[in-house]
Amino acid sequence: MTPAKKRATATATAAAPTKAPAARKQTPAKWTDHEVGQPHPAATDPASDSAPLGAHVSIAGGTAEAALRSREIGASAAQIFTKQANRWAERDIEPAEAEAYRAAFADTAVRWQCAHDSYLINLASPDPELRARSIESFRAELRRCHALGLDALVSHPGNYMDERASGLQRNVDGIIEALEAEVGPTRLLMELTAGQGTVLGGTFEEMADLLDRIPAALQSRVGVCLDTAHVWAAGYDLREDFDGVWARFGDTIGFERLGCLHLNDSKAALGSHLDRHELIGEGTIGADPFRRIMTDPRLQRVPRIIETPKGDAPAATDARMLSLLRSFAAGG
Repeated sequence: MTPAKKRATATATAAAPTKAPAARKQTPAKWTDHEVGQPHPAATDPASDSAPLGAHVSIAGGTAEAALRSREIGASAAQIFTKQANRWAERDIEPAEAEAYRAAFADTAVRWQCAHDSYLINLASPDPELRARSIESFRAELRRCHALGLDALVSHPGNYMDERASGLQRNVDGIIEALEAEVGPTRLLMELTAGQGTVLGGTFEEMADLLDRIPAALQSRVGVCLDTAHVWAAGYDLREDFDGVWARFGDTIGFERLGCLHLNDSKAALGSHLDRHELIGEGTIGADPFRRIMTDPRLQRVPRIIETPKGDAPAATDARMLSLLRSFAAGG
C-alpha cells in the first residue's frame, strides 16, 4: 500500500488492436511491453519534479529490485514495504542487502524514499498481547528503515476498539516506546485515515492531538502523511472547498509537519469513510484537486507518492499517472 487494508489492485487496460498477426503473450502484473528496468515510453523526465514524485513499488525478488521498477516508471520518489505487509514474520536487513539497495537506487533519479508499515500493527489495541506484538513489529519496521537509510516510515494510527481516548493514548505510548528504542535517520509520518469504524486519525484535530502528545525531544522525528483518498472519504471536500480544507490543515496540524502526500483518486463518495483508491482523474475526486495540488506553493517541496491501481501493466499505468501529474505541474 499498495498500502490500504482492502485496496483494489486491478483496473481495466487499453484493448488490444482488433487485428494483429500474432498477439504477444501478456503476463499479468509483470513489468512488460518494453525492456525491463528501462524507462517506460510513457515516463517523463523526473529531473523536472519540483518535489520528489513516485509510486509504491514492489520489492519482489529483493528490496533492490524496487530501484529498477522506480527507474522504469520515471520516478524521483519511491515507497516500498520492507517485508510482507500481511504477515507477522519479521526480518532483519543485513549489511549486504542494505548496500545493494543503496547502490541500486544510486543509479536512479529517486531522491526520496519511504516505506509503509505492516497492516497488522495496532498500537492502539486494548488487547495486551496484540499491542505487545504490534510494538515489537513496529520497532522492527523502524530498524529496517534505518538500515536501508529511508527518509520516512508511513504508519496508520491504530484501531482503538474500546474507548477512543484510551486508544489514542495507547497509540501515543507505543509510538514513544518505539522511537526511543529505535534511533536512526528515518522520520515517522502518521497517515490521516478515512475514519472508518474505530480507526483513529480520521480528522485533522485528532491527528494534531496525537502528535501534540509526543514529547518535545521526539517532535523532530514525527510528522504527517496526507492521503487524498482518505481525507476525501473522511469528509474533507477537496473538490468544492480546496482552499478551505488546506487552510484547516494548516491551522490545525501545520504545513511544517506535512512530510508526504499520497495522491490517489477515490472510488468512494465524499464522507463515506471507505478507503477505495482509483486512478487520478477517474474517480469521485476528479482531476482538478490534483492539478491544484501540483501547483500549490504550500506543497511545492512535499514528496508525492501514488498508490493508484496498477492493472495488468504496472509500469505503464504508474508511468501514465506520473506523466499526468507532471502535466498538471506544468500547467496542463
